[in-house]
Amino acid sequence: MGMLKSIFTWWEGATIGTTLALRGRKKVGTDSFGNVYYEGGSDTNGQPRRWVIYAGNNDASLVPPEWFSWLHHQIDGLPSEALPPVRTWEKPPEGNHTGTPLAWRPPGALDQGGQRIRATGDYEAWSPDA
Repeated sequence: MGMLKSIFTWWEGATIGTTLALRGRKKVGTDSFGNVYYEGGSDTNGQPRRWVIYAGNNDASLVPPEWFSWLHHQIDGLPSEALPPVRTWEKPPEGNHTGTPLAWRPPGALDQGGQRIRATGDYEAWSPDA
């Protein structure tokens, strides 16, 4: 099923068509998530084409900010050459946690028990007659 799956499904990684299209393209780097980046050819504006092949499911939120900048031609050189070093206070990038147990849920959400904090009295409800 692996070969057949890679022909028709794009959401779980690169298809065979993508793999064939990357022949002759230059591999330029890999990020901390294991995604692989390629460059080669040119687009209609004459800029070099750039690709990312995801390490797992195709999830654009798993592209770190520095590689996002490179993919979208915001920087010319590779991130390791064109950007300053990471500051000690910067947090590492994370993927989108929506729909997972790691998603943020505000107090009062049903998953958090469904109990809201009582209003402080500074709120006046809108009334259409007022």
